[in-house]
Amino acid sequence: MGKRVNFIVLSLLVLLALLFSADYGSYDLDGIDSGDTAWMIVASAFVLLMTPGLAFFYGGMVNRKSVISTMLQSFVALGVISVLWVIVGFSLAFGDSIGGIIGNPLTYMNFKNVGVAPNPEFAGTIPFLLFALFQLKFAIITPALITGSFAERIRFRSYILFMVLFSLFIYSPLAHMTWHPDGLFRNWGVLDFAGGTVVHMSAGFAALAGAMYLGKRRQQVELPANIPYVILGTGLLWFGWFGFNAGSALAANGDAVIAFANTNLASATAMITWIFLDRFRNEKMSALGACIGAIVGLVAITPAAGFVNIGQSIFIGFIAAIVSNVAIRRFNRTAVDDTLEVFPSHGVGGIVGMLLTGILAKEVGLINGQTETMLYHILALVIVAIYTFGGSWLLYKVTDLLLPIRVSEDQEERGLDSSQHGEGL
Repeated sequence: MGKRVNFIVLSLLVLLALLFSADYGSYDLDGIDSGDTAWMIVASAFVLLMTPGLAFFYGGMVNRKSVISTMLQSFVALGVISVLWVIVGFSLAFGDSIGGIIGNPLTYMNFKNVGVAPNPEFAGTIPFLLFALFQLKFAIITPALITGSFAERIRFRSYILFMVLFSLFIYSPLAHMTWHPDGLFRNWGVLDFAGGTVVHMSAGFAALAGAMYLGKRRQQVELPANIPYVILGTGLLWFGWFGFNAGSALAANGDAVIAFANTNLASATAMITWIFLDRFRNEKMSALGACIGAIVGLVAITPAAGFVNIGQSIFIGFIAAIVSNVAIRRFNRTAVDDTLEVFPSHGVGGIVGMLLTGILAKEVGLINGQTETMLYHILALVIVAIYTFGGSWLLYKVTDLLLPIRVSEDQEERGLDSSQHGEGL
């Protein structure tokens, strides 16, 4: 019976979407800027490419018996979250504000009132539908980021259920609080240009909760399956990140160019800092280290991308690489088995980026004598950490009660490619 539940639920959701879907509304293009629209279509495609890139990045680092499973855990988010976002996710994130915490689920349910006409409240020069689709790509990659922490030991069906719950109860409220005009954090003046808090910190703390809840792998093999996959994934992520950060300007303007430049420089700096720091310790300059360093730089610059200058972006990449490098080494000495070090890279990188944004942001940063922004950043950091870690732990527990979350010892020994998908390299 349990094997049929997923298909029955999906069928009901499709029927719901069919019965209550709305058309795309007026095709009045007044106010739409063709340049902004063209750039945002491209940026949305860039961000979508990041999820397959993440699949290669994670897939290359795990045991050979779980490469396909690990890659699919990222890739399947393209399907699950796309449908969920249209039905209710977008409305929870950007619907009429309820106390500055979450959106009204009825505002844009099934993309009602989400058409080609611009919505000045969010982006006045592009179709509102395009804004919703751009935000969808962020919602897709966030739960995919979490998967690296519990790779090689989670049931696939249980992961899908957790992904749905996380998107509804963790991601959507954070997106609302941070990016909605009436959101709690936004009204406090918390700055998050492209998702350092909403995406990376939330994924990092959810990953930490997942690694702790599922426990250690029974056999920890530290030899990556395919380093070229990791390099390919890093390249795709770096490429897509230009849409992630520069696209968050929501226009083809100066802010987009600044974010584009800062994104590249922070990542480049973090990459070379990482490998030079390893060499300083008399270790080899590894391809894996270079790739992790580049990703950490991208994570750290994300909240600050449109608020700092070139020199400051280089500084952010430098500091983030050092802090995350040390964090990974310290974290590996603990009893927590975060398979692909999601928390010390994405979580810690996001924290560094958020704090440095509060310090360096033009006009309102601590460096300019403004303390209020920094204090609110610290307060938001504490709230996000507690809410995301505690909320995710609860969602893992709920998932485990509904569908056993960890594979059996025999399935883990055979590898998830075979036991979960009947496939293998």
